[in-house]
Amino acid sequence: MACVTVGRTLTAWKKDDLFLFRFIFILVSLYPCNFSQANNKQPNFRNASSFSTMPNLPYDYIVVGGGTAGCPLAATLSEKFRVLVLERGGSPYGNANISRLENYDINLAHSTPTSPVQRFLSTDGVFNHRARVLGGNTCINGGFYSRAQPSFVRNAGWDEVLVNESYKWVEDKIVFLNPAAPWQSAVKDGFLEVGVTPFNGYTYQHINGTKFGGSIFDNNGFRHTAADLLAAGNPRNLDVLIYANAEKIIFDTKGTNSKAIGVIFIDENDNRHEAFIKADERSEVILTSGAIGTPQLLLLSGVGPEEDLRKMNITVILNNEHVGKEMADVPSNNIQIPTPEPQKKTLAQVVGITTEGFYVETISGISQNNDSIVTVKNGNMSELKEVFRGGSIHKKIIGPLSKGNLSLINTNVTSNPAVTFNYYAEPEDLRRCVTGVSLLLKIAKTRPVIELMGNLSYTDEMLLNMSVNLFPNLIPKSGNETKSLPEFCKRTVTTLWHYHGGCIVGKVVDKDYKIIGVGNLRVGDSSLFVESPGTNPQATVMMLGRMMGVKMITERGRLARDHMLYGHEGSASSK
Repeated sequence: MACVTVGRTLTAWKKDDLFLFRFIFILVSLYPCNFSQANNKQPNFRNASSFSTMPNLPYDYIVVGGGTAGCPLAATLSEKFRVLVLERGGSPYGNANISRLENYDINLAHSTPTSPVQRFLSTDGVFNHRARVLGGNTCINGGFYSRAQPSFVRNAGWDEVLVNESYKWVEDKIVFLNPAAPWQSAVKDGFLEVGVTPFNGYTYQHINGTKFGGSIFDNNGFRHTAADLLAAGNPRNLDVLIYANAEKIIFDTKGTNSKAIGVIFIDENDNRHEAFIKADERSEVILTSGAIGTPQLLLLSGVGPEEDLRKMNITVILNNEHVGKEMADVPSNNIQIPTPEPQKKTLAQVVGITTEGFYVETISGISQNNDSIVTVKNGNMSELKEVFRGGSIHKKIIGPLSKGNLSLINTNVTSNPAVTFNYYAEPEDLRRCVTGVSLLLKIAKTRPVIELMGNLSYTDEMLLNMSVNLFPNLIPKSGNETKSLPEFCKRTVTTLWHYHGGCIVGKVVDKDYKIIGVGNLRVGDSSLFVESPGTNPQATVMMLGRMMGVKMITERGRLARDHMLYGHEGSASSK
């Protein structure tokens, strides 16, 4: 049920209103909510099973994946066209584990077949997460918002004016510059003390030095997500289905080249449905299921390495050996900062952008291990609580250069595929890690950080050993982790789920992100990237969704004008 808010103060209620007031009071008691959530405009969506009762009409676009990129893309396209969004997860609204910052780690620890978080273990032995909820990873991540480095935009060949306009479209709706928490401010001073300079203040821009970035958490600790961006769409043109698990893309194989014509999806009751796009060259199925979900769905639909597909008894639509290749994930290693007393939970607000190929950030009140989350009694209720004392500083590699791959384990779309990232396989990545961990140890010895630790002194070996003893992954330990920084890097690697790749431009998709060799099928998410944008990718992934939508609307308008002028979808110069 939606949250209930009361529009009048208690003193304004008349005696005749007491019955109504008592009724509303009961509703508020039964359905408590955060006032930020109550006042936040929510998009319209419905369960996937309702599709059978909806008008049986084709769509201009079907967006598969209502996540970080899919939501802004769908909202933008719906300004002019009829759009269907298929999201495999449920609603983020009314879930305090998603919406409240203090429940961030509880949300990640809660993994069931229907929870917003779907865990997976890479073949490297590193624990990771996928989002399974409307809004995607913006519902489970740390919230930090920072734009991509200018070189990323140039290398992608994007229009810088449109990029900036698209970033701002996102920022005006769900991004905040919050006052720095005491922990974040103290560690910021530590960054500056070791030379991660200059201090660039509060900014969304990617600038070398130390800065405070934005957040999708507001100053009350309430999370705003990509799902909120759907509210900017045209509700008359936009249908959003939750619990709609896309099982396979439907292709028309009669022509020279196959073309996408629709999607088969499974609803919350395990019933199958078919949704179709209009029978014209401009309508498209757009995959925005993320760097895991998008290549997985392509493989399940018969687009990928022919030999691998035949082993799974999947009908081959297009043989492309590059689908699922060049997968990468940004490796992270951390140093624990123990404190005498429990610390308030804070997620990254400050970031150090170095010139040595890595970034440094910090969190507090949250352990890197779920073992610190315990069940405690609160009256007649039981609840999960974080009991870790302290925080951590971590570094993450720019890029990275090391690449892996994704392949199917079975043909069940709800299962995780096999994913290998090959962390630190490239010597340059390992060199950057060693340099980064060396800097973390220096930061841990700065005056402001020592004060956080109660003025206690720890040797490098003691600090390294704390991280080793967290058992942050399933990689076997060598026993030399505290004596060799390369060993420490390789054996204690973790992730902040900045994975990307699998549908690389020029190999799987063309410059417009259309699947090469197949018609009416496009990709619009981080599976396109050869490197992770900026310090944290969510800003750029949301921007990408908005930017793609604007470009597609503009292009269709141009084609329509050319058709009117010249009688075909071309320009005067091509006639």
